Amino acid sequence: MRADELRQKYLNFFKKRGHAVISSASLIPENDPSVLFTTAGMHPLVPYLMGEKHPSGNKLTSIQKCIRTGDIEEVGNETHHTFFEMLGNWSLGEYFKKEAIEMSLEFLTNELKLKKEKLAFSVFEGDKDAPFDKGAFEIWQSLGISEKRIKKLPKKDNWWGPVGETGPCGPDTEMFYWSDLEVESPSEFNPSDKRWVEIWNDVFMEFNKIKIANKITTGGRLYSSSLDENILEKDKKFIEILYKFEPLKQKNVDTGMGLERTLAVINRFDDNYKTELFLPIIEKIEKLSGKKYDENKKEMRIIADHIKAGVMILGDERGIIPSNTGHGYVLRRLIRRAVRYAKILGIEKNFTADLFEPIIKIYKDIYPEIKKNQDFINRELEAEENKFRKTLEQGEKLFSKMSESKNISGKDAFLLFSTYGFPFELTQELAQEKSFSINIEEFNEEMRKHQDLSRTSSIGMFKGGLADAGEETKKLHTTAHLMLQAMRIILGNHIEQKGSNITSERLRFDFSHPQKLSDEEKEKIEKIVNEQIEKKLPVWFEEMSLDEAKKIGATGVFEHKYGDRVKVYFIGKENDNFSREICGGPHIENTSELGSFKILKEESVSAGVRRIKAVLE
Repeated sequence: MRADELRQKYLNFFKKRGHAVISSASLIPENDPSVLFTTAGMHPLVPYLMGEKHPSGNKLTSIQKCIRTGDIEEVGNETHHTFFEMLGNWSLGEYFKKEAIEMSLEFLTNELKLKKEKLAFSVFEGDKDAPFDKGAFEIWQSLGISEKRIKKLPKKDNWWGPVGETGPCGPDTEMFYWSDLEVESPSEFNPSDKRWVEIWNDVFMEFNKIKIANKITTGGRLYSSSLDENILEKDKKFIEILYKFEPLKQKNVDTGMGLERTLAVINRFDDNYKTELFLPIIEKIEKLSGKKYDENKKEMRIIADHIKAGVMILGDERGIIPSNTGHGYVLRRLIRRAVRYAKILGIEKNFTADLFEPIIKIYKDIYPEIKKNQDFINRELEAEENKFRKTLEQGEKLFSKMSESKNISGKDAFLLFSTYGFPFELTQELAQEKSFSINIEEFNEEMRKHQDLSRTSSIGMFKGGLADAGEETKKLHTTAHLMLQAMRIILGNHIEQKGSNITSERLRFDFSHPQKLSDEEKEKIEKIVNEQIEKKLPVWFEEMSLDEAKKIGATGVFEHKYGDRVKVYFIGKENDNFSREICGGPHIENTSELGSFKILKEESVSAGVRRIKAVLE
């Protein structure tokens, strides 16, 4: 079975069962600042999972492009990827566990012809927050699955969410397939046996995690950053946030099936990189390096995966470029890691643009944006590769200077890595050539400190956000509509939203504009927004076709993601709208709920893209 056949088979299966087909959203989440990239099909659907009405109905299906870098070190084995496609179906309060599980098993066994005896399953075992998922366990049994093939696992394995600190969450049930072609599948499921490959996951959002209190004791460390840190440190108080899990009024189903893993399983490959989604890239790497895949699997898998992911990020409509922060840092890390492994294979000349050729052939029909942006992609790949090759040269010179004492400490190795981007593996390799070793434990300790710091910064930067759908966040989300229209009035109709990151404290908004805003322009934008707040305008929405939305002049972002029907939010009276924008929500009901609007900062993000940070006072 080919990839395009699997994609279509999946969508057709759920379309016949009443699901509306929706298109893939951007790789950069529009309404979820808790993560840098879209990591699952549910990210574009967060407002609807929380109760907003989706214009296409309560049963949806899609194929979503995703980026995950949390387990980047795992890339290099048979099944892990940073870029992948997620086949998904959703019920927004329509059907629940029984129907979801029955459809999953039917698709696997009837449509994909997978043998039931090669399948295994896991369910949530229960804990102090929520009980054992007896329902899912018994449904699998009723479908003829042996109890030995259903494993009860803890929250770290079989629980999803919430996205932020609070919100919808629940148990999940995962589906595994026995991948060993030489050995028969055992009668009992052992999740630690890597030959059992997870291919599908059904999440049952049936709980809402809510904060109920701050428990404060003395003599401890600071726990919550939501209170005044100076007072807490002075009084030596310890704050513990207490939560509870209450049943959700709208119970949702959110499923995800990895295209790459499933394609390998169907075609009896024990290696995802032998499928049509990777093989042309691997063959190009073989040609460039003069080496064979079977003898250099890890290196070639990492190169193929990372450059593909880099191409997809660069090809996204958001205009992300390599940098030292946020999305750009992830992109830079992927490209540089690929260059490093290419160097191990003996590829000394620039090669990333050569790999773009097979990648575009694989994806040009399903994701036409990469063909549309191919000049930009090639230019950025070439530029980043040139920068890193210079970095490697600088790192090698610094290494030579450090190694004059016949010793390089773990701290020195980490300095090379963190400051100069010099890979630790290369530092080790050079040290071995000079017959001395590096203290790996010391390097790992420095790395751990760095990761803890990065993680803390990330939590501070991305906590909360629109995914929490709190009142303050909804206020700032509505304010973003007012600000966008005000900018179009002052700066021109070329202004388009390029992204947003909204928390309960502030609004961050990226937009298309070629130059810095003057103080006068910022003051005019602020004045217009505050005038609309003072007018106490109603906020309301209508569902309509995409064509109708365009005809009435509604603005929108990432057009390719919209379905046939959309929600258009209006700010203003029925015959006198200030703002008309395609959006999923949620919003407040009247601008009188907002405070005074203030722009804090305006800056450049990338070529032709600016960023505003603003607050409500």
